[in-house]
Amino acid sequence: MASASRVTACRACGGTLGIPFCDLGATPLANSYVPPDQAAQPDPVFPLNAVVCQHCFLVQLDHVVDAADIFSEYAYFSSYSSSWLKHAADFARAAIARYRLDAGNFVVEIASNDGYLLRNFVAAGVPCLGVEPAANVAAAAIAAGVPTQVAFFGRDCAAEIVRARGHAELVIANNVLAHVPDVNDFVAGLAALAGPRGTVSIEAPHLLALIEQVQFDTIYHEHYAYWSLLAMRRLLAAHGMQVYAVERLPTHGTSLRVLASADPGCGARHSAADLTLVQEVEARAGLHTAAPYHGFDAKVHAVIAGFRAWLEQAHAAGRRVAAYGAAAKGNTFLNAGKLTAADIILVADRNPAKQGRLLPGSRIPVVSPEQLLASRPDDVVILPWNLAGEIAGALQPVRDWGGRLLVAVPQVRQIA
Repeated sequence: MASASRVTACRACGGTLGIPFCDLGATPLANSYVPPDQAAQPDPVFPLNAVVCQHCFLVQLDHVVDAADIFSEYAYFSSYSSSWLKHAADFARAAIARYRLDAGNFVVEIASNDGYLLRNFVAAGVPCLGVEPAANVAAAAIAAGVPTQVAFFGRDCAAEIVRARGHAELVIANNVLAHVPDVNDFVAGLAALAGPRGTVSIEAPHLLALIEQVQFDTIYHEHYAYWSLLAMRRLLAAHGMQVYAVERLPTHGTSLRVLASADPGCGARHSAADLTLVQEVEARAGLHTAAPYHGFDAKVHAVIAGFRAWLEQAHAAGRRVAAYGAAAKGNTFLNAGKLTAADIILVADRNPAKQGRLLPGSRIPVVSPEQLLASRPDDVVILPWNLAGEIAGALQPVRDWGGRLLVAVPQVRQIA
């Protein structure tokens, strides 16, 4: 049985968690899909309340569910998104060129999932290692030829790798920093693994986009914190690493790729234009003050109310509404809106590990994309709005029979 502990001080700097941000009530874990024979059993629920540190302005949950209860067996496989595979291939190609990586170098990815990214380094002949806590996902990576260690990463894991293989020229931590309950242990491990000369590359959804686009559905128990450049720079600096470059990415509704190193010469070798720009944008938005965080909760509940009003109109018109994408963000959205299978008849997903199960909380059945098309709904709400373009192409038959494709965040909108 999963358990949660109350957080009373900032997990990055120890400061006071005194600024409210977004309270979504008590919800189940977003990736805890339910077998049909357990449908009548209530889900364990935990507070889902994001608050802000008054000192370093890190947005974080005020209750932490034990990471071992979430990530030891995981339902998310990166390889089911074709756009994400392209993003990974582009990143690997650019990194190999930028850092002149070859058979004499060493690359490590933390939270390497099913090997979707590192397989590009394997193909290029660059020695690499993935570190992945979910044994079932790591098994898929190993089967694909990607060397993978099943472990939760931190200081001890980093020291073990350095003893066995030496420092890594490149340490990749894509979309994992949000998933780490002990951020100081994790970042200390990144610094130790990169050593005095290596680069740490971190990708994380940008907090500013979350605020401006009301991306509240990215808040769930698996995401312990939500990162601005401001908060990330402070944390990295506390562990001896300097941010020397930042790239802005369209992934996950706008992300940052932050490059950091203990090597003081790194900054001289790379353009800092985007670093300066992002710092200025965050400063203008006031992320170093309490102002932009207040009022976000009200915007969230307005989005939820707007969707429920649209749904009532659709039902009144006799329209059958389905959804696509049994993703964690979708589960946050559905449970925040207290939606059930009476509201949305089914949700389709490409991942066979989710098909045949029920969504946590809402108990909406998960089916294959083929089953969704066979049911011929009138409307399909694409829950992973960040992949709406990719998914809409696969759902063209819905348009062909006169159905509508929509997203619901930050407001209900039909995809043209």
